[in-house]
Amino acid sequence: MDESNAPVEDFWEWRGNTVHLDRYRAPDAQAKVVLHHGVGTNGRQMSLILGAPLARRGFETVALDNLGYGLTRVAPGTTPTYADWVALVLDFLHFERGRDDRPIVLFGLSAGGMLAYHVAAEAPKDTLSGIVGTTFLDQRDQRVRDATSHDLLHSRLGIPLMHLVAHTPLGGFRYPMTLAAKMSALVENPAALRVMTRDRTSGGNWVSARFLASYTSYVPAVEPEQFDHCPILLTQPERDRWSPLPLSERFLARVTRVPVRTIGLENAGHYPLEEPGLRQLEDAVAEFVTAHVKT
Repeated sequence: MDESNAPVEDFWEWRGNTVHLDRYRAPDAQAKVVLHHGVGTNGRQMSLILGAPLARRGFETVALDNLGYGLTRVAPGTTPTYADWVALVLDFLHFERGRDDRPIVLFGLSAGGMLAYHVAAEAPKDTLSGIVGTTFLDQRDQRVRDATSHDLLHSRLGIPLMHLVAHTPLGGFRYPMTLAAKMSALVENPAALRVMTRDRTSGGNWVSARFLASYTSYVPAVEPEQFDHCPILLTQPERDRWSPLPLSERFLARVTRVPVRTIGLENAGHYPLEEPGLRQLEDAVAEFVTAHVKT
């Protein structure tokens, strides 16, 4: 389809913030896929690896830049938290359902996977037909924090310090994600890693102590044992050095009321650029959307 050759750049106003969107329009598509980045990527990078390929297959896709990332403009004088991220995506899905009633699947890369769960847990049950993530990391779990933080010092001392600072006037203090998280494992290609970790809109971003505290302590509206909103697919890169499979399995093993499936992405790193994993990601999401859309 002609309109899938390039995304339509769009903006959506939310609580004084101007949210940047990459949308591949497909009015006749049977479903939409909403793509969300993690703490080291942005929406345009989601369009690159998945939004455009799915659009070529006939799906409508939209990738958003959440607060503090990509080209989204944050309201002056505000300090966004991870809870604001969840609220923004919830409202965006409500906005999308108001435009038309086509089924929606939410995809999240890295931290975006757990965000997809947090959103699904709070959204009305008819909002999403499924969620897909490359990881599902519960940052309340100390073992997950230890494995995904830059080092144990940050995990054991830095994060508690961020929690103390978050509720003081220093809560807006900004900290580089390259020192907070294992950003050295973001992507396996060294040249791509240099580009992404120098990019202040993605891997080189600085976030506030308030955001980090909210991110590492967020409590879902529904714990996994009670989650019954929609099926879940984990698309796990098999060479992921940042968030290997056992970390997501710790969380997903607790989900028993909906179908949960795991597909490995061969030869792929955390941000999957490698084949055949990149094509396997596209195939897996397309098949999941087709199988689970509610018509």
